[in-house]
Amino acid sequence: MALHFERSEFNNRMARLLAKMQEEKLDAILLFAQESMFWLTGYDTFGYCFFQTLVVKSDGTMVLLTRSADLRQAQLTSVISDIRVWVDRVNADPTLDLKELLVELDLLGARIGVEYDTHGMTGRVARLLDNQLASFGQIVDASYLVSRLRLVKSLAEIAYVERAAVLADDALDTALALIKPGADEADILAAMQSAIFSGGGDYPANEFIIGSGPEALLCRYKAGRRKLDDNDQLTLEWAGAYVHYHAAMMRTVVIGDPTHRHRELYNACLETIQAIETVLEPGHTFGDVFDTHAKIMDERGLTRHRLNACGYSLGARFSPSWMEHQMFHAGNLQEIEENMSLFVHMIIMDSDTGSAMTLGQTYLTTSQAPRALSRHRLEFLNR
Repeated sequence: MALHFERSEFNNRMARLLAKMQEEKLDAILLFAQESMFWLTGYDTFGYCFFQTLVVKSDGTMVLLTRSADLRQAQLTSVISDIRVWVDRVNADPTLDLKELLVELDLLGARIGVEYDTHGMTGRVARLLDNQLASFGQIVDASYLVSRLRLVKSLAEIAYVERAAVLADDALDTALALIKPGADEADILAAMQSAIFSGGGDYPANEFIIGSGPEALLCRYKAGRRKLDDNDQLTLEWAGAYVHYHAAMMRTVVIGDPTHRHRELYNACLETIQAIETVLEPGHTFGDVFDTHAKIMDERGLTRHRLNACGYSLGARFSPSWMEHQMFHAGNLQEIEENMSLFVHMIIMDSDTGSAMTLGQTYLTTSQAPRALSRHRLEFLNR
């Protein structure tokens, strides 16, 4: 088996899940999020783009319902022993297969949680599922049950996060060696991804973000490449990924002579992220982190140029996004606990002057001050 954790680690995770299910009075839960399946069993696939679900009963029984293409995938990469296959065919409705499985598992009339808020649950699947289970039992939304359990990392997980952070640093090193007037974004992007693969890393759960000139103000990947001008700006957001665990970073590099506005925005980013480091510890909430961000940015007249979130939890994630559900935004009462891996980003996009500035890195929370996982300092980058 291609397991990345000891059996005892999976047993501990199952115990935590069952305890939470008991607290929520769930007789079973249907897992549709690939990261939930990976966390609980090691199951590693991109087959969640099709229908599949892992049924977990309150007694610890597990059954995976998937397609034939993922049968061996589950056998090789997971601790799941009971794997059922639904058959691809015209007008196939795998939720009917699921209903029959639930009957077999003696769950008729049971209280069943469902992970609805995930990329593994399309709108069509949700409608089919609800139609099949409408009178089957008590169906409740359990979208964030496993997600919240995954917030606090074990020592084994932390080792993978730390390795991912090394790979993220390696990617930045390769990028900085290439960034100069006339450099091609394609070469920079290729070098960054190559550094991660060469270090034994994985594909990230979403594309690296790269943009220069006016496109440095974009917060998402887009197709197309350009070469850097003598005076330019380049925004990069990327993540090292190792065993699917991510450590993200973000930087804006100024090429040529920095403008006064670039310096001004960088100072705001640095001051804010340093202030956040003082509240990124137990005793504070995710909302407190955002409030710190908003207060400093707003006092500097940057309300229109900042975002409405300044980071999120990171962990083992699958496409199309490495972002966890738990984000730093207004009113988030999620408490900060020890051993969380959290990405803090400062993003200022000033469309009035066409100036971009970003600063971001991943932290591991401790009982006190957080530990930055990057070896790079939060310095102004100028090439």
